[in-house]
Amino acid sequence: MIIERQEDVTPAVLSELSRAPDARFREIMSAFVRHMHEFAREVRLTEDELRTAAGYVVQLGKQTTDTHNEAVLIAGSLGLSSLVCLLNNGDNGQTETDASLLGPFWRMQSPRTENGGSIVRSPTPGPVLFVKAWFKDRAGEPIAGAEVDIWQSSPEGFYENQDPAQADMNLRGKFFTDADGHIAFRSVKPAGYPIPIDGPVGELLRAQGRHNMRPAHLHFLASKDGFKTLISQIYVNDEPYLDSDVQFGVTRHLIGNYVRHDGPAPAADVTGPWYTLEHAFIMEAGESKLPRAPIRGKASGERPALPMLARRP
Repeated sequence: MIIERQEDVTPAVLSELSRAPDARFREIMSAFVRHMHEFAREVRLTEDELRTAAGYVVQLGKQTTDTHNEAVLIAGSLGLSSLVCLLNNGDNGQTETDASLLGPFWRMQSPRTENGGSIVRSPTPGPVLFVKAWFKDRAGEPIAGAEVDIWQSSPEGFYENQDPAQADMNLRGKFFTDADGHIAFRSVKPAGYPIPIDGPVGELLRAQGRHNMRPAHLHFLASKDGFKTLISQIYVNDEPYLDSDVQFGVTRHLIGNYVRHDGPAPAADVTGPWYTLEHAFIMEAGESKLPRAPIRGKASGERPALPMLARRP
């Protein structure tokens, strides 16, 4: 098709896309082209702005490494990750769900840990946290033998893959639910943290006048044949950033009840205040399929700086 005016461009592209043999690919790409072209028309996108956007995409790729995933950060910072999660869980977005963001810090091959064991693998300051979690089906029956990955940031705001000072796989563990669908483990109370802003995501947040903070949370990833893989985050209830999470991940259903205790703890070596978290998860029937891990390794060298951005009033 010979292009004679701007209105001809969209149908020309859609005509070529119609040749794709995969029906789902045709559906997604055709909708993407229609919306992208209408966006360009609506804002009267300039040539300089298009070149800037192309350079931004290039930088997303350059910033993504074995230990850092800038593409996942940008998807979360624009709310796309949260939207897709909610559209695909909880009766296709109609009911509450335990599902949440995978985030950019999940690693495969977390160390197997016995129920009741600790995921603290190197000296990690902070209040001790004892966690109990149950996994059930929609009828309320326990799911035995589910594989559950746990990971979290340290109280200093670093995941171990970011922080050469932490042992490999610190604050990570793999558990299997017992006959009651139950797991238990010891950790430290997580802290909120700033996401990295030394790349395109930082440019975006500065331009929007946003902060770069995530509220403290624990990650859970549960899988078993016959059930849709459950990816979840349970947020600390006294966090100041629950209503302004930079990744838009907080739903009311995912705010946990982290309870402070000042008396004797379940372990004799615990001194000072300690915390408990108990939470029951519902897994939906479906395909058990693990996501692609956004990172594959651990950073070396110096601990990175994690600057904080102020939110514009």
